[in-house]
Amino acid sequence: MLIVSGEVLRAIYIKSFNGKLRDECLNQNWFISFRDAREATEAWRTDYNEFRPHSSLGDLSPLEYALSTVNPQN
Repeated sequence: MLIVSGEVLRAIYIKSFNGKLRDECLNQNWFISFRDAREATEAWRTDYNEFRPHSSLGDLSPLEYALSTVNPQN
């Protein structure tokens, strides 16, 4: 795999995400069709991108973090 200079951190994040997707979604489900696979991965992606707390966001979900930047409460 070729890693372009300055792209090392991006590769680390992608590898981490791919591992989580594989462990938490792909390895946990038996898919009976492509449609079934799309629905399961979309449900996982929505949970991951909107509702699951992320340590990089101060243990807030991405949705909570986005709302806190729009309406900061001091």
